[in-house]
Amino acid sequence: MMALTNDQAIEVLKSNGRSFYFASQLLGSTYRVRAARLYAFCRYVDDLVDESSDQHNAAREIEQLKHSLKSGRSSEPCVMNMITLMQELSMPFAPVDSLISGVHSDLSTRIIKDEAELLNYAYQVAGTVGLMMCFILDVRNTHAWPFAIDLGIAMQLTNIARDVGEDAAKGRVYLPATWLDGLSAADIVNPNPDQQKTLRQATQRILKLADVYYQSGLAGVGYLPPAARYGIVVAARVYREIGEVVAEAGYCSWNRRAIVPHSRKVYCAGKALSHHAWRFLTQGASKEHDPTLHQDLQNCFGAQKTTNA
Repeated sequence: MMALTNDQAIEVLKSNGRSFYFASQLLGSTYRVRAARLYAFCRYVDDLVDESSDQHNAAREIEQLKHSLKSGRSSEPCVMNMITLMQELSMPFAPVDSLISGVHSDLSTRIIKDEAELLNYAYQVAGTVGLMMCFILDVRNTHAWPFAIDLGIAMQLTNIARDVGEDAAKGRVYLPATWLDGLSAADIVNPNPDQQKTLRQATQRILKLADVYYQSGLAGVGYLPPAARYGIVVAARVYREIGEVVAEAGYCSWNRRAIVPHSRKVYCAGKALSHHAWRFLTQGASKEHDPTLHQDLQNCFGAQKTTNA
C-alpha cells in the first residue's frame, strides 16, 4: 500500500498538534514535511493505545507494528510512511522501538514510582522523538543527541503538568508517587483541599524539572542547521508557555486544560527572535552536555553516559 502523502501528514499535524504546526511553519519546506511525517506516525502510535477499547487487541496491534517496521512492509499508510522515512534518513530502529514500548506501557494502569522512573518514561515517549528529529534535520553529530533528548523530555514533562486531570480520568498518574503522599487517580479527579495543595506542589515541581531540561535542550541548538534553529527555538518557547499558563492558574490542571492562544504563540515567536537571536541562532556546535541529566538513562540509545570518577 502507498505511504501517507506529504499533504496528509501535514493535515494530521495541523489538526492534532497546533503548537508544533505553528512552529513547523518556520522550518524550511523539506524539514517541515519530514517533521509532519514523523508527527503523523507518533500520533498513530498514540492512538493505538488511547483510542482502543480492547487492551489485548491494542497489544496485538503494537506487536504487529513492530514487526512491520522491522520487515519494512505494511498495509497501513502511516506505518509505510514511517518505514520510508527511516529508510530515506538511515534512522536507527532503537529510538522508534523505545517510543513504541513507552506508549505500550500506557495500556496498563500507569503509576510512576519516582523521579527516575518519570524521566525514563519521558525519554521513551518524547526524548526519543527529539532524537529522531536529529535525523529529520540532518544532524548526524552524536554530540547533539543528548540535547535533543532533553528537549523532548522537557516537552513531555510539560504535557504531564498540563494533563493531570485528563490522565487521572483514564487511570494514569504520571506525577511521581513519591511526590503525591498516596494520592490515587480517583483522588486527583476530585481532590479535597489538602489534596489540591499536594497536586499544586507536585505540578509546580514537575514544571521546575522541565525548565532544567528546556535549558539543556536549547543549549544544543547550535548543532542544528541554521535554517532549522528558529523553528526549533519557537517550538520550545511555545511549548514551555503551556507551563506558564498552568502556573498562572495556580498549578491547577486537574479540572482544566491549559491552552496557549494563537496570539500568545505569535508573541513567543517574536520573543524568541528578539531575546535569543544571538545566543540560539548564531551559536556554534560546541556546547558540552551535562551528563548528570541522564544519570537515570544509562541504557537509553543516544543518552549521555556518565563516568565514575
